[in-house]
Amino acid sequence: MDDQSHPMDFTGRAVLVTGGTRGLGAAIARAFLASGADVMVCGRATPATPPSTCGREAAFRVADLRDPAAAADAVAATAERFGRLDALVNNAGGSPDADAATVSPRFVEKVVALNLLAPFYTAQAANLVMREQPEGGCVINIGSVSAHDPQPGTAAYSAAKAGLLGLTRALALEWAPQVRVNHITAGLIRTENAAALYGDDGGAAVADLVPMGRLAEPDDVARACLWLACDLSSYVNGADLAVHGGGEIPARYRATHRPGSH
Repeated sequence: MDDQSHPMDFTGRAVLVTGGTRGLGAAIARAFLASGADVMVCGRATPATPPSTCGREAAFRVADLRDPAAAADAVAATAERFGRLDALVNNAGGSPDADAATVSPRFVEKVVALNLLAPFYTAQAANLVMREQPEGGCVINIGSVSAHDPQPGTAAYSAAKAGLLGLTRALALEWAPQVRVNHITAGLIRTENAAALYGDDGGAAVADLVPMGRLAEPDDVARACLWLACDLSSYVNGADLAVHGGGEIPARYRATHRPGSH
């Protein structure tokens, strides 16, 4: 098999990665660039330098995807620049912790808008392009373990991410076979702000809670995106692919299996 026929060769294909200027999104963009894809990234702030690798650089479009018109514009700009759109990776999301008892309605609305409504708006626009292409396309929604196992301080975020998983399954039913829609449940990821998220040790203590013994690297999730976007997964639709190292070891087990316990 030559390189051009390799199933993960994305030469001639176009990909839009939301929130693709830093962290996990940038890693996803670089993975697609390295595999030959033309990549557009979007975000609310212009990066100093867009993601690049192997002498290839992503294009950038400023967009606040919580605005349906801006989401449609980002998709249209990608299709216009590259002549097509083969994959949308809905990566933009996140939320600071907040006390559910006192959090403001405005905060809740913003979190739900970013983590649920924005992916919906962007997927709607992408579907309009993909369904007209002979090869169709795919949507990959980057979710979170919080959708399955909420932590204190994440009520709005966990609810929005649970909604994103439900949205994935609903769109997969409606848009197949031309457009596949899948979900990645991402676990704890080591990015540049790991210390802020997981403590001053950069997540070393938290890693002990994961069966694989480490946090995910951004490339772990990026490679899963490549697989879901390529022909190897052509019959995978409406799936929830867990990329979380096995989840977290249950607290009851840890409490009864400490060193020296019986």
